[in-house]
Amino acid sequence: MGFWDVLLFNIAAVLGPRWVAAAAHNGTSSISLWILAALFFFVPSALVIVELSTRYPVEGGLYVWSKEAFGEFHGFVAGWTYWVYTFFYFPGLLLASASMGAYIGGAKYGYLAQDKHFLIWGSFALLAVAVVMNIIGLNIGKWLQNAGGVGTYIPLLMLVGAGFYLWHRQGSVTHFTIPNMLPHWNWDTVNFWPQIAFAFVGLELVSAMSEEIRDPRKTIPRAIYASGALIAVIYIAATIAVLNLMPETSVDPKSGVFQALTVASTVLRIGAIGMIAALLAAFGNAGGVGTTVAGVARVPFVVGIDHYMPAAFGKIHPKWRTPYISILVQALITAAVLLLSQINETTTGAYQVLVDAATILYFIPFLYMYAAVIKLASRPDRDANTSVVLIPGRKLGVWIAGGLGFIVVAGGIVLSLIPPGETANKFIFEAKLVGGTLTAICLGLILYFRGARAKRRQSAS
Repeated sequence: MGFWDVLLFNIAAVLGPRWVAAAAHNGTSSISLWILAALFFFVPSALVIVELSTRYPVEGGLYVWSKEAFGEFHGFVAGWTYWVYTFFYFPGLLLASASMGAYIGGAKYGYLAQDKHFLIWGSFALLAVAVVMNIIGLNIGKWLQNAGGVGTYIPLLMLVGAGFYLWHRQGSVTHFTIPNMLPHWNWDTVNFWPQIAFAFVGLELVSAMSEEIRDPRKTIPRAIYASGALIAVIYIAATIAVLNLMPETSVDPKSGVFQALTVASTVLRIGAIGMIAALLAAFGNAGGVGTTVAGVARVPFVVGIDHYMPAAFGKIHPKWRTPYISILVQALITAAVLLLSQINETTTGAYQVLVDAATILYFIPFLYMYAAVIKLASRPDRDANTSVVLIPGRKLGVWIAGGLGFIVVAGGIVLSLIPPGETANKFIFEAKLVGGTLTAICLGLILYFRGARAKRRQSAS
């Protein structure tokens, strides 16, 4: 993978039209939340990831960094939760992707965005494409991810262009003022904050594939900084564009971008706008799934080599040289969670459970990452390699970047446990969320202690 491959990989991994839809659904205050998240989370995260990925340019990413700083047990916990989060993240992403795909046929098929059967089968189809492409290998799979980056960004550019053109021509349906763009600190905003932060994660994903990148110490930093700027700008501009076209109460938190594009195409009398954007987004969402499959699957692969997970996870395909066991297990469990999440839930409720569970599990390894960069900063080898890209400001800069990220992530975990106001049954919501999260962590600990015992027996013999 070269610079453009990594840049588009990052866009496909991080940027999501569903986060724009969720932000617009939350209202005008989301604009200031985007800016706050970019300044106090996204920028520090980029600096931390660039330093760690250039100091340790090997397969495994977060798992390797946590193990290097805190030892094998903590490395395993970070790697396990980083892998397991995909079981909850993929179903949410797949449901949102299928929901957006309903608009490929135009506005008359928009009702399918709320149809459970359509969402389930559409999700399975997208998952199958991503799995097959990544088992075949990055030589093929990277084109899915490149298409994902392009297919995600262009529809949002179309939305921004249409939204601001219609604002200039006929005004906005939403009244923007400084007071209403500032955060409204109520329970809805508090619950929404983790989603805003979560929308900015994913830059670390490509670091798990460092050995498959040409000159990673140069390529990764350049691609992270370039893609980071593109992502932050388009999130803010696209949210404003949606609110130009629709009132916040009418925006679907999964497919609101394509609702807004459908509105724009109707006003402009160019029906193809929404359909073309939805078709591009289908590639974009498949690429988003593909990037996460490709990156995260390398973590249990490396953990399997270290013998803390069943040895099968350390196997590579005899023909395509990819960690195919890890990818297949990931896909099967994702499919099961996707089905279970639908029990006694509306489509919106099921989606919210998945988003919150993914946020909690995903943020646990991020706590390790921010703590790791602070601990590893005291090692004498930090300044020894001139090709490493360090956080500016020496140790003070490291403490600021790592500390900001740690505080935002810890707060996000706590706030994700608060059910949103529109939840039909808060007890069932919490039971699914807490039960699913704890079960996932406990299964990992069982595997770790089993693997540790096997390693001790092997050493003794």
